[in-house]
Amino acid sequence: MRKSKVLALSLAAGLGLGMVSAQAASAADAHHRPRQASCQISADGRDVQHVIYLQFDNVHFTRDNPNVPSDLEQMPHLLDFLESNGTLDDNHHTPLIAHTGDDILTSITGLYGDRQGQAVSNSYRYYNPNGTTNSASSFAYWTDGVADTSVPTPADAAPTMVGQDGKNAPAPWAAYTKAGCDFGSVSMANTILENTNVDINKVFGPNSAQAAEAKANPAKAQADYVGIGVHCAQKSDLCAKGGASPDLLPDEPGGYNGYQALFGAKSVDPAISANGVVKNTAGKPITDPSGNPGFPGFDSMTADNSLGYVAQMQEAGVPVTYAYLSDAHDQHSANGTAYGPGDPGYTAQLKAYDTAFASFFKRIHQDGLNADNTLFVVTSDENDHFVGGQPTPAGCDGVTVPCSYQQIGEVNANARGLLATQQGITTPFQVHADSAPNFYLNGNPAPDAPVTRAFEQAWSKVTAVNPITGKTDTVSSYLADRTEQKILHMQTGDPLRTPTFTSFADPDYYVYAGGGSCPTAASCVALGPEYAWNHGDFSPDINTTWLGLVGPGVRNLGVTDQVWSDHTDIRPTMLALLGLSDPYTHDGRVLTEFLNHWALPHSLARSTQAYQQLAAAYKQLDAGVGQFATATLKTATKGIESTSPGDAQYQATSAKLTALGAQRDQLAGRIAQVLDRTAFGHQKLDHDQARALLAQADDLLNQAQQLAA
Repeated sequence: MRKSKVLALSLAAGLGLGMVSAQAASAADAHHRPRQASCQISADGRDVQHVIYLQFDNVHFTRDNPNVPSDLEQMPHLLDFLESNGTLDDNHHTPLIAHTGDDILTSITGLYGDRQGQAVSNSYRYYNPNGTTNSASSFAYWTDGVADTSVPTPADAAPTMVGQDGKNAPAPWAAYTKAGCDFGSVSMANTILENTNVDINKVFGPNSAQAAEAKANPAKAQADYVGIGVHCAQKSDLCAKGGASPDLLPDEPGGYNGYQALFGAKSVDPAISANGVVKNTAGKPITDPSGNPGFPGFDSMTADNSLGYVAQMQEAGVPVTYAYLSDAHDQHSANGTAYGPGDPGYTAQLKAYDTAFASFFKRIHQDGLNADNTLFVVTSDENDHFVGGQPTPAGCDGVTVPCSYQQIGEVNANARGLLATQQGITTPFQVHADSAPNFYLNGNPAPDAPVTRAFEQAWSKVTAVNPITGKTDTVSSYLADRTEQKILHMQTGDPLRTPTFTSFADPDYYVYAGGGSCPTAASCVALGPEYAWNHGDFSPDINTTWLGLVGPGVRNLGVTDQVWSDHTDIRPTMLALLGLSDPYTHDGRVLTEFLNHWALPHSLARSTQAYQQLAAAYKQLDAGVGQFATATLKTATKGIESTSPGDAQYQATSAKLTALGAQRDQLAGRIAQVLDRTAFGHQKLDHDQARALLAQADDLLNQAQQLAA
């Protein structure tokens, strides 16, 4: 039972802060900030003058403990704004694997990881010519190569953001800057500099003054150049103030010449603030822990800091702002024990976030930004699975009665030691540690190679005694070989970064590769009390999240679960409202169910029902956690675990999934083109064609489900 409305009112009253409604925000005393005249984001009668996109790290709408209000319930100023003015979809989903990097990049591009390069995140491994693997970060500037600082030059020459053609995936800001709009980024993944080594060298050059500063004073360089940026439209007044650098996108479809950007707070802050100081929502200058003004670090992009930058950018005339907000319920201090639901620290952080949103809404209301002229999009990268025992006292709610946890922390499982001890497997390998661990066997063996099959079969049998429950668990719940990884959109345009296989573990577990033996049970399976919120995995409490929409053309539905959506749908829905388009076919669809009929592009308005029916079937066919993928993952797991003579069952299963996956890709590609042409190509949907495609999609879904059964 939802209690969000009652809780929102009670908590807001307790804080003494009122909610800013669309009506209040359009009051006569509102002072509207300067509008960028060149920015064309209004179409078909929609008066959109601003875009504010906010993406949380691991913030939940649903409750992790039935007695403890959820994260959003403890941020009533945000929750009530979304419910009262727009739509909050709580049937929204992640891609796989469900991690910050892939989830955010999928959200801002409308492309699954196989088409934007980061299907495995927040780091991934890649194969070297000698068959070993190295680790690289998913977080690197958009045009950077493989971000591996352990070697002078990575053996993998592909870009971090690699498309299926091997080139750089299209950048999400280009649609806005080509429409004459400056695009402000507040720590949004890979749209800003992510580090002080490979990114600074890529953008400024290895012999630049910025690179010299990074070597001499890395902390100061991070505050100056990382995490904050503005990609400018041509002839932008903001970039004309000085400090701009060329904004190079050499692989961008249609070209991208003559554009500039401000990289880092050192150039952004003086451009957006008269005195060069940017303050958070509490009015304090934003600095790093050493007092350096500028970017405070990604963990410190809490609501007060991120929203302070968003407001300052909007006030300076940057009409489009995208911002990342670090997670509100995890413990960020060094060597700290994780928070559980209702823990005093957990509750205090959420209260601080709510206070920041109250100040933010009040501030932008005074600036004249409101639901009548601003498109607000708010979502979370993914949900989490909480790993811990029962709280004390029983029935605690965290708000009036604090909760405490005697047992808390993800269950760390050493795959290398467990495989050697339990199964006698000592095959050399590395793993991308996770609750959805990706295994890379040395030598990059084929999926059906005996060494691969013996390893997979052995891993499927590994068990561990859960320190919290005392029960013996099978660590792996599902398995995906390369055939299934392709179906799950996990096979990028760079074959060197394709894992041998992926295990979706019991969500209590975090799997890593440590020492090759287990002298004691605790040496290979133990609680990790610093972290208690697992994600990445294939699990409903991780893969189901939420999406909030408010603004011109958005229906006021409040909370709804009537539409199954995922992160790929955010981008096309936004662009359809803004009258913009991308130079590629999206993996998502326009969420027309959440939009007023008058606000739809004409081609969509003429075929709304047929579009929605086809789009709904398409999602279940193509989404990484849709019905088709769920069925094939179950089938793949059975085949991979099998030990039939001559490996006949695995071979037969692999052949069937390969054929079924090829059919899915072909059909999903056709449907995606039809949906995109209807939404952005001004083409009327052919109802006969739609019915035929719908029937084919239903048939493929049935085939996949029958195979799983």
